[in-house]
Amino acid sequence: MMKRRQFLAAVGGSMVCWHSPNLLAMQIKRPKLVWVMLRGAMDSLHAVLPVADSSLMDHRRGLLKTVKGQATPLERGFALHPSLKTFAELYRQKQLLAVVATSSGANTRSHFRAQDIVESGYNQADAESGWLNRAVEAYQGESLAIAHSLPISLRGKHASQTWYPDHFMESSEDLYNRLKYLYDGDEQLLNSLINGLETQAQLGDMATDKQQQKFSNLALSCGKLMQANNGPDCSMLELDGWDTHQRQVYRLDKQFTELDKGLAALRQGLGKQWNNTAVIIATEFGRTVTENGTGGTDHGTASALFLAGGAVRGGRVYGQWPGLKKAQLFEGRDLMPTSDNRQWIAALLKQHWQLNDVQLNTIFPQISPMQINLIR
Repeated sequence: MMKRRQFLAAVGGSMVCWHSPNLLAMQIKRPKLVWVMLRGAMDSLHAVLPVADSSLMDHRRGLLKTVKGQATPLERGFALHPSLKTFAELYRQKQLLAVVATSSGANTRSHFRAQDIVESGYNQADAESGWLNRAVEAYQGESLAIAHSLPISLRGKHASQTWYPDHFMESSEDLYNRLKYLYDGDEQLLNSLINGLETQAQLGDMATDKQQQKFSNLALSCGKLMQANNGPDCSMLELDGWDTHQRQVYRLDKQFTELDKGLAALRQGLGKQWNNTAVIIATEFGRTVTENGTGGTDHGTASALFLAGGAVRGGRVYGQWPGLKKAQLFEGRDLMPTSDNRQWIAALLKQHWQLNDVQLNTIFPQISPMQINLIR
């Protein structure tokens, strides 16, 4: 016979409940943070094009011939891929910035190893301690992963939750009333059910619609959950499909469009809370500077980092540019890293969540925050 707790998990697979739901209206004033992990190694030179670098076309004539003229101009001789329309809009509104030639901190070209290192935030990956979990613990906040299972970024000592649309048939109101009656003597189960129903009400039909598993709809759900009175202080989203060894022009046009729609949906879901939010968008490493023989690129080193949101002091392109001449490349093939993602994220945490240097050292040991004002 199925136990009561197992049954609750089955009928409430898409429900999430917080371990401190009493923050309520006070939570609205707390700064929000969203971490977006791009799995597969995004090609930063196709996202933030260094059009002023005369060596760019020497390496990528085939990849850029249909993109370069349509890209949105940024400062310092860079341009944004034309499919990133929301990114461009936010840049103009000074709510998005890009950091070029930045490393993830992973000294490897293995996707899995690099992703583990990025999520852990340590030089050597710890699969049971994620940088975002340590940051939320220092902030004493609430966190949510939009995922089937808890990613490494949110694993650790501090409790976190996951939410993902389920495939269960919609349950009747009568069933929920019966469950409330059944759980009347069990405070933990009753609170879980009530909080789960509140989550379901916030998302409406989005909780069970299979179409909602698209990235843009997951991002919209994420925003709606975060803007609620008892919503989390931070969330994590994931988007894979960035390993573009072949047909990169077509595939990245599709990927950038999906990412762009996701950022727009997140902003929509957050509503007024968008002005209080910072979004971090990063990948595990970059790709080779020179295109390969199949219209793609291979595993590289430096990539780009995006920071977006109403709380972000945007409209800028940061990062020291190393150049694309052969002698300027890392190991003769990759974009040379000139900073570390963790330096930028640490600066954001210090400014956005007001974490001190001692706290930051527990999140990213021996990493010094950038001395640049990233938050309004």
